[in-house]
Amino acid sequence: MILETVFAQSDLVVTISAALALFCGVIVLGWPYLVRDPLTQRMKQVLDTRVRDNVRHRFQATEGKKRRLLRSEPSKMLAAIVERFNLSRQLKDGMTVQLLRTAGFRGRSPVITFLAMRVLMPVCVVGVVAFYTFVVIKPEVHLIAILAIILFAGYLGYFLPLIYVKNRIAKRQQSIKQSWPDALDLLLICVESGMSSEHAFRKVADEIGEQSKELAEELSLTTAELSFLSDRRTAYENLGKRTDLDEVRAVVSGLMQSEKYGTSLGHALRVLAEENRAMRMSEAEKKAAALPPKLTVPMIIFFLPVLFAVVITPAAIQIINN
Repeated sequence: MILETVFAQSDLVVTISAALALFCGVIVLGWPYLVRDPLTQRMKQVLDTRVRDNVRHRFQATEGKKRRLLRSEPSKMLAAIVERFNLSRQLKDGMTVQLLRTAGFRGRSPVITFLAMRVLMPVCVVGVVAFYTFVVIKPEVHLIAILAIILFAGYLGYFLPLIYVKNRIAKRQQSIKQSWPDALDLLLICVESGMSSEHAFRKVADEIGEQSKELAEELSLTTAELSFLSDRRTAYENLGKRTDLDEVRAVVSGLMQSEKYGTSLGHALRVLAEENRAMRMSEAEKKAAALPPKLTVPMIIFFLPVLFAVVITPAAIQIINN
């Protein structure tokens, strides 16, 4: 009886010890999630602030560099080419200047460089293609066919600067389009907190630079135009023209109506922010829906042959052995 009592007590002690060990282990594993370390949170906030400040300083440095580029004079050789061929007549309609502004090139120097490159690029392309054709390849083709290929390459070279600018515009618009709903949310918060339009645009430009430098640049220019132009409507219209996006034009129209009729700017920004966020979500859904058809060809080319090999190879080996 005494031995049975001792063994029963020992089993009870082992059970209690195991339960306590398990409980302590659970507490140790869950302690970082149950008790938050204020020092760690504070250090994380400090690091986030430093990262944001570094991004802001880089953006300011980039802005300073762009301002210097605006004041810089174009190359004398390029200016002489533009003057010699009288390329300035292409600037009468203003389409070239507007195209370069949409791409982020402002000032006189980028315009002169673009016009001169449309003359120099065909010559360079023709020279490279002619050297590669007559010296490297040396094809046994009729001379007229070779000259036709070279002239066609020069014709394509004329459009290379335009293709580069349009590619730059597409990337810039994509960056602005992705960050525009977030910028509207920030603008709404600033306006509802009592800030004026100029201060709200300046604050949003400082904060959105970490996400999109292009959008921060456009908002900074709008802030400057709101401060210096006599008509605020012109500043808003210039923002829509520079970005050339329907989303931005809709917000610009709301801002101009609010300025003209005195309606609530906060309500208009709230509605526009919701619409832009819904549009961004719908575009993401469209891309997700278009993904399966795009994966069909890679699956047929890369996955199905491997799958057939895995399925058929054992049977083929057995047939060969038999």
